[in-house]
Amino acid sequence: MIEKGFSKPTDRILRLKKQIIDARPHVESERAVLATQAYKETEGLSPILRRAKVVEKIFNELPVTIREDELVVGAITKNPRSTEICPEFSFDWVEKEFETMATRVADPFEISKQTADELREAFKYWPGRTTSDLASSYMSQKAKDCIANGVFTVGNYFYGGVGHVCVDYGKILNIGFSGVIAEAVRHLEALDQMDPSYIKKQQFYNAVIISYKAAIDFAHRYAAKAQELASRESNPTRRAELEQIAKNCRLVPEYPASNFWEACQTMWFIQCMLQIESSGHSISPGRFDQYMYPFLKADTSISREFAQELIDCIWIKLNDVNKTRDEVSAQAFAGYAVFQNLCVGGQTPEGRDATNDVSYMCMEATVHCRLPAPSFSIRVWQGTPDEFLYRAAEVIRLGLGVPAVYNDEVIIPSLQNRGVSLADARDYGIVGCVEPQAIHKTEGWHDAAFFNVAKVLEITLNDGKVGSTQLGPVTGDPKRWTSIEDFYDAFNKQMAFFVKYLAEADNCVDIAHGERAPLPFLSPMVEDCMGRGKSLQEGGALYNFTGPQAFGVADTGDSVYAMKKFVFDEKKLSMAELKEALDANFGLAIGQKANAVGGGELTEGQIYEAVRKVLSSNKSMDVTALKEEVYRTLSTDTITAPAGSSKYDGIRRLLDSAESFGNDIDDVDLIARKCAQIYCLEVEKYKNPRGGQFQAGIYPVSANVLFGKDVGALPDGRPAKAPLADGVSPRQGKDHLGPTAAANSVAKLDHFIASNGTLYNQKFLPSALAGDNGLRNFASLVRSYFDQKGMHVQFNVIDRETLLAAQKDPEAHRDLVVRVAGYSAQFVVLAKEVQDDIISRTEQHF
Repeated sequence: MIEKGFSKPTDRILRLKKQIIDARPHVESERAVLATQAYKETEGLSPILRRAKVVEKIFNELPVTIREDELVVGAITKNPRSTEICPEFSFDWVEKEFETMATRVADPFEISKQTADELREAFKYWPGRTTSDLASSYMSQKAKDCIANGVFTVGNYFYGGVGHVCVDYGKILNIGFSGVIAEAVRHLEALDQMDPSYIKKQQFYNAVIISYKAAIDFAHRYAAKAQELASRESNPTRRAELEQIAKNCRLVPEYPASNFWEACQTMWFIQCMLQIESSGHSISPGRFDQYMYPFLKADTSISREFAQELIDCIWIKLNDVNKTRDEVSAQAFAGYAVFQNLCVGGQTPEGRDATNDVSYMCMEATVHCRLPAPSFSIRVWQGTPDEFLYRAAEVIRLGLGVPAVYNDEVIIPSLQNRGVSLADARDYGIVGCVEPQAIHKTEGWHDAAFFNVAKVLEITLNDGKVGSTQLGPVTGDPKRWTSIEDFYDAFNKQMAFFVKYLAEADNCVDIAHGERAPLPFLSPMVEDCMGRGKSLQEGGALYNFTGPQAFGVADTGDSVYAMKKFVFDEKKLSMAELKEALDANFGLAIGQKANAVGGGELTEGQIYEAVRKVLSSNKSMDVTALKEEVYRTLSTDTITAPAGSSKYDGIRRLLDSAESFGNDIDDVDLIARKCAQIYCLEVEKYKNPRGGQFQAGIYPVSANVLFGKDVGALPDGRPAKAPLADGVSPRQGKDHLGPTAAANSVAKLDHFIASNGTLYNQKFLPSALAGDNGLRNFASLVRSYFDQKGMHVQFNVIDRETLLAAQKDPEAHRDLVVRVAGYSAQFVVLAKEVQDDIISRTEQHF
């Protein structure tokens, strides 16, 4: 038997989970008020010392909350799964949404009148003082026009704080916060006052000391709170727990952890305090199994069951973290996503298999909690034990969308190609959605922008125009193109133009964070900020990158192939006819859905006739071949439009009949590869203010739905405003030759140059992974895809009927968790259009 199953969670974990599931997220005001007071009190100080004083005030005065049943404590908010506001990054969008945030389509938050009044008062201080104000002042009007017209957006860091980082949890576990203070003192004493950088370094080290003394006080406040609760507790078991919590918080993280419970508490305090210092999301716990296992192994007094419960408690706490965004960004990140990516497995820095007991306990915790966080990931390489991959498959087929699976054989050399040492590349973790990072040594500025490749295609087809506005360069009237090479020439010029302004916009935001919001608490936990005497935001990290991600690659590849096939090779269409049909949106009303093979629904007679025609002429009974042939028959039987339909319907049917990315057809797949390479190679030409390089990624979060609304009709037959393909996945419903063919297509993309990460979604029917045979098939699929140099794959294992039932009766499905993009979320909290996008993905089976 390969199947082993999983243990049951304790009653405590079930109660803690219910708190998360039942919580109604609130916006709270305490952090905003305290930060504003600190900034007012420190007008004359340098930016780094002001930030230290902000941290000090918040750590000393933020309300201390210990929730019922907790064994690991530390909270950002009074209410479960709620959020604070960080006005130093941006604030005006919050004020505009006071009346609508509770009822908006994506990620609603409750805001009480008292909270709104307190925030409104605090916000009076901030006009002209935020990082977003400074970034905007640096940005050219052309860059702003590109953003306004849906080519790209840099909203992630524009509106919020710096995240997408993995700090050195192991460092704190081994030396404590007191060790960091001692390190800062040593650097201060060693400074050369004749060095022109002396003043800034001195201020940095003093800011670190202030921040870490306040962080110790924060933990001590929790010790006092736990002792206070213990003194009033009548249940002797809970009283003993609270007394131990108080003891733990008096010791850690001030001092090194001496046992596994203290290690768990230290890890969580770090995570919690990082979230308090900055509103940046994707603060990722990294290789949890590597830094936690030594403490489990050394703790001879702890039972396996209690150690598991402590890990489960950390999983619950990760779900307590939440973040609010502006209404548009909330749609792009739908599902209250915070992207705390926790990774297990893979290799050691020496190149040996890194799997250990904690790796498997993390899988148990995921099954016990069945919640969206953490974004749980595994690393796979040639030395990965089959047992590890089978256990991961058992978790995946539960339908939680985790773990996502990453390929060491691609990621390690891709990081080395960017200048990361072999040992550091082997020690990579995943942050955010899918972004590989040399952990606790990198400021990757991952997820720096969404870049809409399909929008650039549309602009290319309109000679650089968006509507009547000449947004891009004039590259020639498409009706005069005589070959597909004419298209590529224009597309390359448009891509170069828009990537230039993407880099400008990203660098403006980057500079603003370095000048106005350095992070003195986070920085000492990333190498080599302490050695260089500068914050992470000013270039203190050993490795510095900026990673904007693209989406719309499959749509662009399929569109270019359809143009090549029908306009230039077979000459069934002229560019003038194609342009006329695109401009008319194929005769469809905006937002009207088109069937995969024509407007409206297929009749039973049409389907019967297509199947009869294929069976009468096909001697093979291979099911996959028959499925493909029936599809083609339905698509190509009639090019002319039926009576009464749009005159463009025949053109759309013709375009839709073209072979698509996702079916292991080189002619199509290599065009998608080329379109992605054009973007990636253009991105890597640029440098950032921290002395690092831009590197491209291809993943959308759920922006493929939101930003699809900015894209008109495309030559692949997609109507205007419809969702784009997600990540490097084929277009929804177009990968109809099975999971292996689809994976083969995706593997043909150049994942090595997309070193900021690629994202591939597959959706399976639960029956496909049932039993030992299903686990074997799954493991074989992953290894085969990785052998062909795919970087990443993640799975939804759920049937359409369950998702439709959840749409109709959300209250009965509140605990249904699905994979959205680089993260999982409760299905019922997603906007309906994101739900529909997940439902529309191809259901694969072996």
